[in-house]
Amino acid sequence: MSATHRPDAKTLGLTALAMVAFAANSLLCRAALAAGAMDAASFTFIRLASGAAMLWLLLALSGKVRAAQGSWRAAFALFAYAAGFSLAYRGLPAGTGALLLFGAVQATMIGAGLWRGERFTRWQTLGFLLALAGLVWLLAPGAAAPPPLGAGLMLAAGIAWGVYSLLGRGGADPLAATAGNFFRAVPMGLALLALAAPFSLTASPQGLLLALLSGAAASGLGYALWYAALRGLTAAQGATVQLSAPVLAALGGAALLGETPGLRLVGASALVLGGVALVIAARRRPQG
Repeated sequence: MSATHRPDAKTLGLTALAMVAFAANSLLCRAALAAGAMDAASFTFIRLASGAAMLWLLLALSGKVRAAQGSWRAAFALFAYAAGFSLAYRGLPAGTGALLLFGAVQATMIGAGLWRGERFTRWQTLGFLLALAGLVWLLAPGAAAPPPLGAGLMLAAGIAWGVYSLLGRGGADPLAATAGNFFRAVPMGLALLALAAPFSLTASPQGLLLALLSGAAASGLGYALWYAALRGLTAAQGATVQLSAPVLAALGGAALLGETPGLRLVGASALVLGGVALVIAARRRPQG
């Protein structure tokens, strides 16, 4: 599949739904961790466990309970992303963390695509630069220098998410693969919880609800949608389209958390979403 491949309507629809789920996941995580409603290890475990339960239910409804696939490599990448994301947000500002996370995702996925021979057209390059500029405009100004430990954890989470996305491309049954990965990741989350048990664990009712929603809806359903969408996207397209997730999360924060959207938010959102659309839609003109 070349970088000039144009996704069909089904792929675009799946991609849009997955990005909405990712944005919702970001809002849920921020609400739980930033407010101290739950500690990072507990949130990670409940997120993985509830995601696995939701995927088991989806498999049961489709008559494929025994068809869980996936791999231990993908499961570890999933766990590394979920744990790194939660642990990093204990000390990182939301904007700085999102910029580090998605920057690492882009570098991982685009680097893999270039290694495999994919190339951007000039229009796709312009679209990616516009999207990246919009993301930097939205998140970078005012962000303090991140603490080294938190920054390292978030970069590792971004690399793990990029690897997980790449491993999911080309699977014959995205739902079964996602379910298998979540099932395998649950004991990893339990091990993290056991390691954190001697320290401070927090699990308020609000935090429990947010973690369950994050795992079952935004993660379980969202990742299944993302796996399905990746079958119709190149690595470069998959990397770039994820730039829309933090923008959608910022818009969600404005709509749901009472944050007043200003000109910066509107302009940055237009750049990111417009750039993503350009990368996806651009096609190389026939030569001759």
